[in-house]
Amino acid sequence: MNVQSSKIKKEAEMEQEPSEIMTVDDLDYKISEMSDPAKAQLSNIQFVNQQIQQLQNEWAVADTARLGYQAALRGELLKSSRE
Repeated sequence: MNVQSSKIKKEAEMEQEPSEIMTVDDLDYKISEMSDPAKAQLSNIQFVNQQIQQLQNEWAVADTARLGYQAALRGELLKSSRE
């Protein structure tokens, strides 16, 4: 079965309640009816999704810093060229 994290509904990323449903490959599954190994894989996907989000946030911070450094460099180069 090909599990794509983008196809897992947001409900599956939150704390589980017995009636919650998730979608994998266009099929709906009740989380409360999943086997323990399936729930473990869902937990793994949730963990990895959190890690990906953290890395995306860190990337955004680094990209913002890079843009600031580029702007500062341009300012310094313009100052130098005017002297």
